[in-house]
Amino acid sequence: MRLLLALTASLVACTIAPPVVANGDDPSTAEIIALERGALDRWGNGDPRGYLSIMEPEITYFDPFTDLRLDGLASTTAYITPFTGKIHIDRYEMINPRVQRGGDLAILTFNLVDEVKAAGKTMHWNSTEVYRHTRRGWRIVHSHWSLVKPDIKSATN
Repeated sequence: MRLLLALTASLVACTIAPPVVANGDDPSTAEIIALERGALDRWGNGDPRGYLSIMEPEITYFDPFTDLRLDGLASTTAYITPFTGKIHIDRYEMINPRVQRGGDLAILTFNLVDEVKAAGKTMHWNSTEVYRHTRRGWRIVHSHWSLVKPDIKSATN
């Protein structure tokens, strides 16, 4: 409920004053991107705790490999923890990160390219992370991952 109130208040604030599109002059931009890169570094080394440690308890999470949205840190932890030690990304590139901020909420969007040499795979992702500033710093309250140009089968086939 508090998340809904915070999002509503931020949306109202954004209609009164335009959101800040941070491009380096807002210190929160570098901080948020650094948090995300730190989590990506750990993820690429098989450690999902990098993300779990910066998520709020009321996190909502969308993933292309789940049927429904995950609600709360417990369900997100239960989904992500089994990946521990199983993911090894040789190289990643965060493409065109953009932070849009309104008050205590910030939206980070970026494209991500992951390379896994052993599997001969390169994955292309779209990412949206909604961060909220708390007394513990910037924390993720919503995470949405999708594949770029996924292989979608026609519903008529």
